[in-house]
Amino acid sequence: MNEEEYLKDRLDNQLAWYSRKSQHNQKWFRFLRLIEIVSAALIPLLSGMGERIPYSQWIIGSLGVFIAIAAAITALFKYQENWIEYRTTAEQLKHEKYIYLTCVKPYDTKDKFRLLVERVESLISKENSTWASMSRKQSNVEKEA
Repeated sequence: MNEEEYLKDRLDNQLAWYSRKSQHNQKWFRFLRLIEIVSAALIPLLSGMGERIPYSQWIIGSLGVFIAIAAAITALFKYQENWIEYRTTAEQLKHEKYIYLTCVKPYDTKDKFRLLVERVESLISKENSTWASMSRKQSNVEKEA
């Protein structure tokens, strides 16, 4: 794989993937958190209105259930942690690309392409290892439960 192919087919591809995954996780985290906040804010309002609203106790109970479900989904799928991890990796890859293209240290040598490949693959490998470790921990916790 030559330099142009690597930049396009590997680095840009991985950068786009991490950016998409970061955005996806950010949207889900914010959506679920919004459900929690709105539901939690409505409970005291509806409680104060008491019997003026038909089935208010059922509505209040349902809002509590929504809060519990949203919090459980957020914890289970780790949307906030994944958002931050993917965004960090995307920004690190972007940084490597720009300092490489501008020939700034450490890419001011003759062997700069080899160095880029090593550093980029190290970043990707590190993130993959972190993901695998988190998945194993979560699986062990689920087995113990």
